[in-house]
Amino acid sequence: MKLLIWAVMLIMFTYTIGFSITLWKEKSRAGSIIVLIIALAIAVSPFFTVLR
Repeated sequence: MKLLIWAVMLIMFTYTIGFSITLWKEKSRAGSIIVLIIALAIAVSPFFTVLR
């Protein structure tokens, strides 16, 4: 089960980082930074909830 959680977390993190990079290249700097913060929240939140 933990492997599934890690896989989903990694996929979501990778997709969100990719979207942040796309926004940065399109000169939407503020949006890119906010999406990057969301990606970091995706990476950190399972440690406080599911993966104790």
